[in-house]
Amino acid sequence: MTVIAELKKVTKAYGNKKVVDDINLQIHEGEILALIGPNGSGKTTILKILAFLENPTSGKVKFQGENVNFKNTEKERIQSTLVFQRTTLFGTSVYNNVAYGLKMRKVPKAIIKMEVKKALELVKLEGFEKRTARKLSGGEQQRVAIARALVLKTKLLLLDEPTANLDPKNAGILEEVIDKVNRKNKVTIVMATHNMFQAKTLPHRIALMDEGNITEVGTLIEVFGKLSKNLARFATVDNTFTGTATATSAGTSIVDIGNGVQVEVTAQRQGEASIFVNPQDIILSKCAIESSARNVFKGKITEITDLDSLVKLKVDVGKSFTVQITKRSFLEMGLNLNAEVCITFKASNAQVF
Repeated sequence: MTVIAELKKVTKAYGNKKVVDDINLQIHEGEILALIGPNGSGKTTILKILAFLENPTSGKVKFQGENVNFKNTEKERIQSTLVFQRTTLFGTSVYNNVAYGLKMRKVPKAIIKMEVKKALELVKLEGFEKRTARKLSGGEQQRVAIARALVLKTKLLLLDEPTANLDPKNAGILEEVIDKVNRKNKVTIVMATHNMFQAKTLPHRIALMDEGNITEVGTLIEVFGKLSKNLARFATVDNTFTGTATATSAGTSIVDIGNGVQVEVTAQRQGEASIFVNPQDIILSKCAIESSARNVFKGKITEITDLDSLVKLKVDVGKSFTVQITKRSFLEMGLNLNAEVCITFKASNAQVF
């Protein structure tokens, strides 16, 4: 398998603080590689180095088989593009934003028009050409930023938390785009994420990061198929819990994750197991609702985060679950800190690994 980029013993320090420490990593041509880990683990720094926006303090970076000279990275920069988590768009039309990079490369106007059209269709923003980019919703702005990167047709597409804080619709569209450009256009993608659901569905390989180090690298089965202390310690942020599974006569399993919380799952397991529940799959209500869902827990809201059209809540039911609802639902239910609520999710929504 062809290696398109490689980090060899790469360290990046700011003063005495090492944010990336002695990293060895290969990126294979045509793959999606996910860097997963908590905030501050070094994910964004690695992306900046691969985009040739930051030079390593020590170590070597190879790109397309050649050592990179960070004193002159003009040749490499046109083959690698980074889309940041916080989108920065120009105060002009969507068309001008997407076309900007091509104009800088002096691409003929007819080709620019064609490529911008294709990119906007890909991110499902056809017809948005004349709209003011900064007046779009956060999710639409992120899709414009992705389109702006895609028209450049670089060898390496780098995405920093591409769907962070987006509503389910926009997040779903971006995930479709990432999958499509990789499969059909064979674009090599490195994405940083702490979204465990994305980490289990989009990438071919995962690099698990913690405190500036890569602790594990492998396929989904290799990383998620075993109980890793590093994975479990990080993943509790995203509704991932480790516990003991007991198979039932009904063909399901009960996973005891501690503090009196037992989660029913559809998979048959016995012994140690970890589960993940997507925050979007959890129904929040002020009282228990009648449904076929096997998992219903009562608890209190301990944290509220406003995400524009969405609200992220932490609900303590003995264990802390993250739940994501629309702001409209939040306001209609009159929720606040310490409010008593119920969370409900199906056994099939609790993924086991």
